[in-house]
Amino acid sequence: MGMRRIGVAMKNWPVIAILGSAQFVMVLDGTVMNVSISTVVDDLDTTVDAMQAAITFYTLTMAALMLLGAKLGDVWGRRRAFVIGSIVYAVGSLTTALSPNVTTLFIGWSIIEGLGAVLVIPAIAALIADNYEGHARVAAYAIIGAASGAAVAAGPLIGGFMTTYLSWRYVFVAEVVIMAGVVLFARRIDDRTGATPSRIDVLSVLLSAAGLVSVVYGMLQSKNWGWVVPLHPPTIGGVEFAPLGVSPTTWLILLGAVLIWAFVARQRRLSAAGRPPLVDIGLFRILRLRSGLTVLLAQYAMTAGLFFMMPVYLQMTLGLDALQTGIRIFPLSISLILFSILGTRLSLMWSPRRIIRVGQLLLVLASFVLLGAVEIELQSPAFGAGMFIAGAALGLLASQIGNVNMSSVGEAQSSEVGGLQGVFQNLGSSLGTALIGSVLIGALATSFAGLVATSSLPEETQAVVAEATSGGVDIVPAASVPELAAEAGLDDAEAAELERVYAESQIESLRVALVALIVISLGSLLFSRGIPGEVLGRPDEDEPAADEPDEDEPAADDGEMKGAVS
Repeated sequence: MGMRRIGVAMKNWPVIAILGSAQFVMVLDGTVMNVSISTVVDDLDTTVDAMQAAITFYTLTMAALMLLGAKLGDVWGRRRAFVIGSIVYAVGSLTTALSPNVTTLFIGWSIIEGLGAVLVIPAIAALIADNYEGHARVAAYAIIGAASGAAVAAGPLIGGFMTTYLSWRYVFVAEVVIMAGVVLFARRIDDRTGATPSRIDVLSVLLSAAGLVSVVYGMLQSKNWGWVVPLHPPTIGGVEFAPLGVSPTTWLILLGAVLIWAFVARQRRLSAAGRPPLVDIGLFRILRLRSGLTVLLAQYAMTAGLFFMMPVYLQMTLGLDALQTGIRIFPLSISLILFSILGTRLSLMWSPRRIIRVGQLLLVLASFVLLGAVEIELQSPAFGAGMFIAGAALGLLASQIGNVNMSSVGEAQSSEVGGLQGVFQNLGSSLGTALIGSVLIGALATSFAGLVATSSLPEETQAVVAEATSGGVDIVPAASVPELAAEAGLDDAEAAELERVYAESQIESLRVALVALIVISLGSLLFSRGIPGEVLGRPDEDEPAADEPDEDEPAADDGEMKGAVS
């Protein structure tokens, strides 16, 4: 039985190669942009804040419209949606490669590529379910996780090399070529479900998209506007916009929560009326799926936060170029691939819950190691060890979550669950970049103000610096501070002191952001309770039917739809 199913995987290797190539490109984008931040900022004459917004909205576009993409996959057929999405993504990559300014980059990367991805990502998950069974399916999802890991591994090095010696634009040109190959060979993929024409509720799409955008945009702006107490709120007609004396951040998050509640209520009404909802809310009664999606969200929030803060530290504080940054991140990348493979092997002996919890605990350990490793001069090997441990943790998580989620339902709902995976994955990435970025930038302003006040700078100089940074502190290379100080009229000694203060402020803000990462890591442990405690998809066992309940969870009277690997 085991050899037969492994043989199926080998027989269908072109399918996983095509789907894995698309997954590789989706993940490569973010890692390339992260290590290229400082170069892109200079090239397009923009700021780190603007790049944080572009990175956030790239994943937010996907999160906001992923349910629509999954539904279109059902309506058009999953393979057709996969092909159309790949073409749209290639158009976005070409636009990004040719972008003359940050606005064009935002349109090409954050919007057009995001729109292509909302069709591709749910289709990948669903097409694996269509083309593989049993342990071959477990292995296929692990291979997709390894493809993500390979992109994380290669991204910093490819992006670093291209950015340092050629141009970051060539990476996006290469993506066009890869996606063209994906489209050319997509006919090899079997789409057993085919098209199932259905009506799409436009109001549901608008409610879900507006709700998610409102929440994440509020968090993104918290560094400027403040969370509750207004700091620097936007002005309308020359008047600060802070209704009832409360920051717009609070109001946007509350608005988003209301819109999401309205979306959920809308789905229930549609189901009760016999009309197809955008997503079956009943799926969230499945404990396994609910836990898997929550762990997935936390995993991607931590990954995005880590991949935003570390390049900022390595480039802006230490002054490393993109290639040097990629080399410093490489221990995480290589361990992610290794432990994705190890996680697949362990899945034959250990339950997904054990593997996932080991990964979560390793991520907490990695955060503590990194917390002690970051310094103004990075000389300790602890940084590399921390990155390696973080990669091991993320690799173990990546090897399990996809199969846990997709095995929670039968094949008929695989596209819908694939869409939910895409939503939680990209919402996690958006929240991670927005939240950790806001903590980092907000802590930088607070730390800088405090250190300036206790520095050896003359009082009149302190007053000049305080006035110049009253609207917030931008992330700039620490080495550029003396030049900026000289332009402000400070002498050489004062400029050197200000550079020291700014560099120390960056270190302190990074530590605050790492503490936030530790909190998220510990919190994610609470969400893994519903992950299966038994080994899934043994190659030498017959799996239960998709609608058979898990033995350790009630099913008859709690409304939960449990399924094992079909």
